[in-house]
Parts: sequence; structure tokens; C-alpha cells
Amino acid sequence: MRELVVLGTASQVPTRHRNHNGYLLRWDDEVILFDPGEGTQRQMLLAGAPVTPLKRICITHFHGDHSLGLPGILQRISLDKVPHPVTVHYPAGGQEFYDRLRHATSYWDNAEIVPGPVGAGFAVETSAGRLTALPLLHPIETYGYRLVEPDSRRMVPALLAQHGIKGPAVGELQRAGRLGDVTIEQVSEARPGQSFAFVMDTGLCDSVFELARGVDMLVIESTFLAEDAAMAAQVGHLTAGQAGMVARESGVRKLVLTHFSQRYPDPSRFLEEAAKEFDGDVVAAEDLLKVPFPTRR
Repeated sequence: MRELVVLGTASQVPTRHRNHNGYLLRWDDEVILFDPGEGTQRQMLLAGAPVTPLKRICITHFHGDHSLGLPGILQRISLDKVPHPVTVHYPAGGQEFYDRLRHATSYWDNAEIVPGPVGAGFAVETSAGRLTALPLLHPIETYGYRLVEPDSRRMVPALLAQHGIKGPAVGELQRAGRLGDVTIEQVSEARPGQSFAFVMDTGLCDSVFELARGVDMLVIESTFLAEDAAMAAQVGHLTAGQAGMVARESGVRKLVLTHFSQRYPDPSRFLEEAAKEFDGDVVAAEDLLKVPFPTRR
């Protein structure tokens, strides 16, 4: 299963209908929680998403609407006796904030929580692919994340049958790339890897486009509408139109808008503004919405 579970979509101040940020990426066996804001633990309960499958948590920056839910999630991981390590990625310069949130209150801390500070050149291999990060343009140290699955090949049963390859021989061919005179290219077809980018609080900068380049799904903040573009630039945020422009210029397949300011009660305006710039698949995120990944190219 590959999908994004939206846990919260509000920027800075939650509303009656929008929780603080929280985004759960289900990518087969790799389950990643991005930016757990206040109330994320309860939102996961409402979404039917337990903490047990979590493999890692990625925090873009240490503003409260993106990180105040971390203590509750970490304590729940201990309470539910998650049997595997859970890695937490966060800006290295915010180590003091991570330390405070890691032990915000007294609790039975029996989980294996692995700190994974993010800095220049950050990259880590996961079961889903290569996770990288780039610095964004915001008043405090902030990173966006990009996950890329490596390309592979899919075995074609009809071609295998033509060459008389079956059973354990198929695995041997996959491991070695060749079985006698038969190469793996003769009995398989290219299987392009999928990709995902997560871009939160930032003004326009080169990193935004680099993170978004060619991804199957881009989750990106669109805090403001064009009428407040000057304010957006002043405080290090994007408008919905700018998010749409990034998606268009970067060749994104599915665009997910989120992080909406409470000053706009009608979320359809974000969708309309982004659609003027990007004629592809656009979603205005709502709390507890599940967004499936596009099919492979």
C-alpha cells in the first residue's frame, strides 16, 4: 500500500475543522510520519493508523505546529512496545529543541528511538529508497525531504516461459542478472521507481524546485493566497499559486496542497488558485483524507 494519510492541515493556529500538521506516508513496509504537530496522536487514532508500523519520523523545523506532537508520539511508541527502532530526523541546529521534546515529561521510556540529525549532504537508505533533505527558506533552520525509490525490473511470465525458466531459476536469474545465455533484460521490463517530496514552511528558493523535480507526489505548503503574497514572502511561506507553479515547472504528477492559514475559511480557493498554474492532479488536503499514490509511470 502506498498512500498519504493527512492528519492535520492547519498552519500555526488550529481551527474547528483543521488540526495542526501531521502527515503519515505509507510506502509498503516503510511508514514515515512527517511533522507531527499538536494533537497528532489523536488524529492517528481517528485515521485508524497505529504507531506500531512507524519506522521513522521526519521533522522539517522546530516551530510548534510542526513538532509539538512529537512527545506524545514517542511516549505512545513506548506504551505500545514497538519492537523495532524508530529513527527521528530533524534539523541538526535544533538539537536543544529535540532534546526537550524527547523527554518532555516523565514516562516509561523503553523504546529504541534513534536520533538522526539532518544537515548538509544528508542522505539515508530506507526500505522505500533513498531519503534526502535540502535546506529551505524560513526564519529558522528548515529542511524539505525527498524520497526516491530505485528503478528496478519486473519479470514477465510469458517471456520467462518462452525461455523455459521457472521455479528457483527465476530467483537465480534475478540475483545474477543472467542464466546461461539468457539475460534479465530478455525476460523482464523496466519498472521505474516512484518518488515523493515533502516541502513545508518556505519561501521560493532553488531547493523547493530541486526537491519537487519529477516526483510522483508533492506535498507542499500553500499557507496564503495571492492576495497576501507580500505577507507570504515576508514570513517565509508560499501561496497556492506559487505551489502550483512549482508543480508545473518541476514536472510533478500529483500535487497535494496543505498548511492553510486560518484567515481563509473556504479551502476551495486554494485549489482554484493552484489550478490556474498547474493543470495536473491537484488535491486540497483535508484532515483524515487518504491520498493514494499515482500508478507507476
